[in-house]
Amino acid sequence: MTKPIDVSDSDFETQVIESESPVLVDFWAEWCGPCKQIAPVLEEISNEMVDQVVVAKHNIDLEPNTPTKFGVRGIPTMLLFKNGELKATKVGATSKSVIVSWIK
Repeated sequence: MTKPIDVSDSDFETQVIESESPVLVDFWAEWCGPCKQIAPVLEEISNEMVDQVVVAKHNIDLEPNTPTKFGVRGIPTMLLFKNGELKATKVGATSKSVIVSWIK
């Protein structure tokens, strides 16, 4: 079982930007209902696509600098990074199939 990794403002650079694998970062908060709704879906994707993508979670309440840097205005927001670059953005809760096809 591969769980999503937690990333903070301080290790975002090493965990996400410098990652050799594509990284999906889920910006979320404890109080966010839709964030809780997609959490199990992201856990499944983390397990099923372990060779294709790293799933990371970033708590916006505890670590507010990185979401501000990337212009995150609403949550959940998922950002897809590849080779250190932001490649795609998805805002809002959506289905597993939509997230998987978005990653591919």
